Amino acid sequence: MTETATRTAGMGVSAPDLSGVIDLRSDTVTRPTPSMRRAMAEAVVGDDQYGDDPTVNELEAQAAELMGKEAAVFVPSGTMGNLASLLARCDRGVEAIVGSESHILWYEMSGASALGGIPLFTVQNDRQGQLDLDQVEAAIRLPGATNPVTGVICVENTHNRCGGTALSMDYLRQLREISLRRGVPIHMDGARIFNAAAAIGAPVSEIAAEVDSVQFCLSKGLAAPVGTLVTGDAAFIAKVRRARKILGGAMRQAGVVAAAGLVAFEEMIGRLPEDHTRARRLAEALAAIPGVTIDLDSVQTNIVVFRPPAGIDKEGAIAAFRERGLWVSDYGTRGIRLVTHYEIDDAAVARAQAILASVLAGVGAAHA
Repeated sequence: MTETATRTAGMGVSAPDLSGVIDLRSDTVTRPTPSMRRAMAEAVVGDDQYGDDPTVNELEAQAAELMGKEAAVFVPSGTMGNLASLLARCDRGVEAIVGSESHILWYEMSGASALGGIPLFTVQNDRQGQLDLDQVEAAIRLPGATNPVTGVICVENTHNRCGGTALSMDYLRQLREISLRRGVPIHMDGARIFNAAAAIGAPVSEIAAEVDSVQFCLSKGLAAPVGTLVTGDAAFIAKVRRARKILGGAMRQAGVVAAAGLVAFEEMIGRLPEDHTRARRLAEALAAIPGVTIDLDSVQTNIVVFRPPAGIDKEGAIAAFRERGLWVSDYGTRGIRLVTHYEIDDAAVARAQAILASVLAGVGAAHA
């Protein structure tokens, strides 16, 4: 599929022609739904810096209610949400415990250390994204003459680099017991927490009850164009608002984008199991291709990670997929990542399966 440019009517700007492309690079690639676009165009707005944008205020109130928390704050991105949360929890030199495969460690530009002077103490993630509970307890440090204090424990749910795995309620309750006993709060990078809730069959509020703060993204599985909410108690959220300002993230008529988030709450949460079913279908098709390495136990939500058969160059395979109209992510040493979302229907999954087989096993070329 060639990437041509079309003129956007009346705007005088170019946009890529994505017709026929199956874009599985991420669930962040989704475009606003028609109802989101209408809501954005008609949004009642004010100045969020002064706290008088009614659409932002409604979004924050709904987010807090969904998570069972006292308050919420709207920020531009998940990375900013995590960073503002760590700045609110930790003074300079106070440690944050993070997973060895966490998004905070791998993909957030060391912002906590660079801007907050917050050291990251890593604990190994297992293949399900869990932190070993004994190692977490051993990593918690109290004030002393030579060691920093532990300010927060960070967990990720679902866990991106572990294949979209969801933390179980039993695990979270055990971690919470350590947190309460040792007096160290838990922050959840819940970018895809609604996917986690769908996977384990629990309300998001039940998951959030086991942690002190949660950030979640509107622009991933929920398909809004931009934005993240950080939720927690009122005192914590007041600190996050200050951190948001320090980071340059205070906003003005943000109700224009917040309106899409309100639509996402209404229309996108209930359909997430469809994405999980389609991801599972892709994973099982990949597992049937000789030589493909894939952990089917990790395919619990909308993320699929695999390695091509030995002898097939990963970069060459990605280029071959793209030539046939299938866009995927190079996931470094982890292999190749596919992510399903609301723009991927059953027909797209069938086409993707044929393309994957065509490149990886040399079959199905006629259907690619």
